[in-house]
Amino acid sequence: MKSLVLIFVLIGLCTTASAQSPHVVFILVDDMGFGDPACFNPESKILTPNIDSLANEGIRFTNAHASGPLCHMSRYGLMTGRYPFRTDVSRWPTEPLIEPDQMTIATLAKSAGYKTSMIGKWHLGFRETGYENPLLGGPVDCGFDHFFGIRASTDIPPYFYIRDDHAVMLPTDKIDANQSEGWSAIQGEFWRAGGISPDLSLDQVLPRFTAEAVDVIHHHSKSGDKSPLFLYLAYPAPHTPWLPSDEFSGKSKAGMYGDFVMMVDAEIGRVLAAVKNANMHDDTLVIFTSDNGPVWFDEDVDRFGHDSAAGFRGMKGDAWEAGHRMPMIARWPGKTESGTTTDHLVGFTDFLATLADLWNAPLGPEDGPDSFSFRPLLTKHQPAKRPLRESLVVAGGSDGSTKMIRRGKWKLITGLGSGGFSKPTRVQAKPDGVTGQLYDLESDPSETTNLFADKPELVEALQQELNEIVSAEQ
Repeated sequence: MKSLVLIFVLIGLCTTASAQSPHVVFILVDDMGFGDPACFNPESKILTPNIDSLANEGIRFTNAHASGPLCHMSRYGLMTGRYPFRTDVSRWPTEPLIEPDQMTIATLAKSAGYKTSMIGKWHLGFRETGYENPLLGGPVDCGFDHFFGIRASTDIPPYFYIRDDHAVMLPTDKIDANQSEGWSAIQGEFWRAGGISPDLSLDQVLPRFTAEAVDVIHHHSKSGDKSPLFLYLAYPAPHTPWLPSDEFSGKSKAGMYGDFVMMVDAEIGRVLAAVKNANMHDDTLVIFTSDNGPVWFDEDVDRFGHDSAAGFRGMKGDAWEAGHRMPMIARWPGKTESGTTTDHLVGFTDFLATLADLWNAPLGPEDGPDSFSFRPLLTKHQPAKRPLRESLVVAGGSDGSTKMIRRGKWKLITGLGSGGFSKPTRVQAKPDGVTGQLYDLESDPSETTNLFADKPELVEALQQELNEIVSAEQ
């Protein structure tokens, strides 16, 4: 009898906790640089009024880092609270990266009484046995009640929509490869040749996802369901292909890329308006960020006078800062203080522990091993300078062979070169013993002066800590 009473008490506590929890709308954009939103870069040549409005009403994170400088790596860490170098992320084209029993932010949300939906780009793999068969291991097998989206990017075929775990329409048509004159091979209206479903047009994917997200919000508000909503909206833009609609074509001062960023901002505005129209604004935590750095070269900066990385070195794929330092904003009316900024070090792997802390939801000993809660930063009572996490590790490039560790103001990179897309990717070490890079990001945020040879004891300590983190059985 006592056990039954205890069960009912626990159920009551969970119901109360979930009733008090805010709705969460997590907006992840794709390949947007730290310097693109005007609220992070006053010299941006791109107008982003809706992203700026979030910053005006919430808190900007100026030291937030993706868990990897590429799409699938970043999303793996975000979903699981686990560094992506702990698994083989190269499996994503044919296999799911998330294990069946692995805790995710979505399964955590369900355990806290949330209704969960995902719209957009998954890029964490399905068990593919033919697109006419169920696509297992995706969002609905990882904690989401509903999913509408695509396998990966809108330049990676086959192109087709997925509803829950089935293709809406098979990719029976074919589309030729495309590139844009005046841009590099991986910029502009670039996509690869392959299969495409008759109901998908690449230039309509972005507004379609917005419409689906707005429908989720509207349906939840009208359903009478008192459960909070967790909506993960993963836009596949401004990743290539850059396809701004006529409304935005030629409107920015940063070419078709800037135009496309403006379109992304407008789509975000539609989602924020839906939250307000559903009378959910005051009870919704909105999180905005980007999955990795931009594809924006030095010649693009020279041509347009727009620095997508806002002075940070490198681009997408790199171990340098522009590869993984992300614009990030949280707005939680009545909780976050409007127009504030924090420079505390946070990583995408920290979302799991933060949401668990927010929802008072327990995590098991193996859940989110690389996750640290930054919930205090979401409130008006921010902690002092004491760091919420001591260090952060990011692996650059597709193979992850070049890694960086950040501790305080110091950053060590285990190799010479970017480790990613920027040239030189790798540099052969000389006999002088300089085999890596050490930067003081407090005085040198652009990573221009390598102090590796000047501070051997610090290099050794950081390397040892990195080795211990990487080799930890987690």
